[in-house]
Amino acid sequence: MTGFELFPPPSLWQNWLSFWRFEDMNLLWVLMGSILLGMSASVIGGFAFLRKRALIGDALAHAALPGVMMAFLLFQTRDPLVIFIGALCSSFIGFFLIDWLPKNTKLKADAALAITLSFFFALGLMLLSFIQGLEVSNKSGLDKILFGQAAAMTDGDIKLLGYVTIFVLITVVLFFQKFRLIAFNQSYARTIGIAVNRYELLLALLIVMSVVVGLQLVGVVLMAAVLLTPMAAARFWSNQLATILIIASLLGGFSAIISTQISYLAPAMPTGPWMVVSLSILFILSLLFAPQKGLLKRYFDYQNLRQKVAEENILRTLYKLLERKDFKDKPFTLADIQSFRNMPSHCLQNTLKLLEKKGFAQRTFQGITLTPEGFEKATQLTRRHRLWESYLNEQADLSPEQVHQHAERIEHILTEAQETQLQQELSNSLHDPHGNQIPRKAEPTSVERGGEKI
Repeated sequence: MTGFELFPPPSLWQNWLSFWRFEDMNLLWVLMGSILLGMSASVIGGFAFLRKRALIGDALAHAALPGVMMAFLLFQTRDPLVIFIGALCSSFIGFFLIDWLPKNTKLKADAALAITLSFFFALGLMLLSFIQGLEVSNKSGLDKILFGQAAAMTDGDIKLLGYVTIFVLITVVLFFQKFRLIAFNQSYARTIGIAVNRYELLLALLIVMSVVVGLQLVGVVLMAAVLLTPMAAARFWSNQLATILIIASLLGGFSAIISTQISYLAPAMPTGPWMVVSLSILFILSLLFAPQKGLLKRYFDYQNLRQKVAEENILRTLYKLLERKDFKDKPFTLADIQSFRNMPSHCLQNTLKLLEKKGFAQRTFQGITLTPEGFEKATQLTRRHRLWESYLNEQADLSPEQVHQHAERIEHILTEAQETQLQQELSNSLHDPHGNQIPRKAEPTSVERGGEKI
């Protein structure tokens, strides 16, 4: 029996328990650093996302590379603070070029971003190659900044990351209202006296700091995903900016936990790339299942709307048939309905079944008739349809031939308050542009059934 058989490797379950006991101090550093980076980068990256400068983080991460190399060449140390200051200076120069070139040359913003990104990245790679040929100590591991190496993080890296995260989050909380106004309406912010340029500079500083401090963990290439993906996913969950930023930070922190755990259970799997992969999975889940804007929610809402429109169209068709019969309650056949409303027979049958279930229609041997509730609903729809036709004819100067299709769409979403407003705007007009009478709310129901008015 070999030694490997005498001492089998621990099971996956044991490794998982070991992870949550934090038995490895290096693991604790990596986990804390990943969570801090995920939360801070997600929040500050949200403002870059809202200002439609999604790739600014990618450009700044690439622009930081020559700064890292120059700081190492000048001081020949990999002290986190020295590397951070060098990268910060280099990224700020890159940010200045990205902002300056479109304003002072004929270059577009995307071209300026691409030129800056490629130039700084190429310069950084040249300096990296030059350093690799030098006989200096501490140069090993500099190339890991391209893709990140979370396992190499020290307590100094974690402390710096913690300070930057606290500074970023506190600044965002203090100046949230200003940042929000600048992100959504910069022109209005200027008119009310906000120093937009000053706050834009502060926002740029926060973005640059978040990018630079995350290079050790995620790397130059993948940093943009950590900035933008949580915000993109959070947009599906809410319409309130504060709530979106909180959700984005939680998604960033959750992805950090997932990626660190995977990296611990499978040592060959790096934390940084898995952080991006887990964020992408969270984005896909949000895209599909978010309760407000997810694709499934939108799909079911669309199907419900289609069904509602079909039902209401049939109700209004039955009203028009009754109107032609002077509101004598006579059953109508499928052919009668299809003569007014072009609809496949199977769709019409399904719609009528739903109307029967809701108590709006009833089927007899002779055909289909409206119930009192159905007639009231059909009257309301017809009133709204004809009010909107009259409004478009009088206020928008559309001809009677043009107003029908517009009214076909709007009648399904008009509210009672809007209906009342239309009546006031039209001075309680009695007829639509086609000469048809507009049903009044005060009119009693006049469908006759068996000689009795209902």
